[in-house]
Amino acid sequence: MDVEEVLAKMPEPRDAPEFALTGNQDEVAAERKPELSEERRAAKALEARLLGGDRVLKRRDVASGAGVSLMSARKLWRAMGFPNLGDEDVAFTVNDQEALTRVVAMVRDGLMEEEAAISVTRAIGQMTDRMVVWQIEALVEDMVVNQGISDAAARKRLVAELPAMIDPLEEMLVYSWRRQLNAAVQRLAVRAQSGLESSEEGRDGDEDDAPLPLARAVGFADLVSYTSLSRRMNERTLAQLVQRFENKCAEIISIGGGRLVKTIGDEVLYIAETPSAGAEISLALAEAFSADEILPQARVSLVWGRILSRLGDVYGPTVNLAARLTALAEPGGTVLVDSMTAASLSQDDRFVLDPQEPQNVRGFGEIQPVVLSRGTGHGLVLD
Repeated sequence: MDVEEVLAKMPEPRDAPEFALTGNQDEVAAERKPELSEERRAAKALEARLLGGDRVLKRRDVASGAGVSLMSARKLWRAMGFPNLGDEDVAFTVNDQEALTRVVAMVRDGLMEEEAAISVTRAIGQMTDRMVVWQIEALVEDMVVNQGISDAAARKRLVAELPAMIDPLEEMLVYSWRRQLNAAVQRLAVRAQSGLESSEEGRDGDEDDAPLPLARAVGFADLVSYTSLSRRMNERTLAQLVQRFENKCAEIISIGGGRLVKTIGDEVLYIAETPSAGAEISLALAEAFSADEILPQARVSLVWGRILSRLGDVYGPTVNLAARLTALAEPGGTVLVDSMTAASLSQDDRFVLDPQEPQNVRGFGEIQPVVLSRGTGHGLVLD
């Protein structure tokens, strides 16, 4: 599918109506003053509700109330993503002090060391920051499209409409966190009971002597012609393309039992617990993009090996090799793997493996790529 075909199939974005100022500019400005004042009052009330009260404390007050040094408090605030504040800035609420006290208590009770507390706090800060930006942009776009207002008007209106959404959004956040934490605990329990980690061979040794701890299937999916497309799309159309890409990837990876590690523009990185699960997800992604009438095709690769999981991301030679193979893969309904990954799938009738000519891969020397395609069975069942 070339650039013109993709652009032709993208739905036309609905244009928001244009607004023009008429009459005397001073009169217009005067009429706007009460509205702006009302917006400020609404924002102030919303802040008090979100923060749990007014800003009445300075940073030394909060640190002293939590029983820690200002330096320790600042480490946690920086991890959370707070801006740097001066000694005289009255920027904190009683809730801020209580939150700091809870984190400090976990360290004092021996539940975790300070560095672990900072890492956990940073995870919360970074993930919630991205989540909030994502939610706001989704709500603004919904208003622009369905209410026929401008982007600027939608952002102002959202301040007035957010109070009705706070409780249900907060409840969904806690619900989702508990479900995700439970799923992670269950995976740990299953692996501990079955000895799955120690029985599955990965690169560079078994579980006891491997330099990296986790045996995982690491996959990449990369949209073809994304750069050319993005240069020729307006903001709304590009946003629709990216959202469609991310939604499709998230759905397939979730159904396949994998984890979407991150998306970077036109590329998605995911992992799975077994080679076969990774192969099913990878083939489903390649096939889905080939069949999609709007999205371009994708290059997909998969490598089974050992990784290090830190800060919500994954690292190691396995990840690097999967990224290199993506650049060599052909777009379509197939996936490119290396010879060791192919060997781990060779006895499974669900997959067909076609060795290719060896190629020099930067950082890895000569690698024999193998094309993975669908064998028996129907693959993942997508709704």
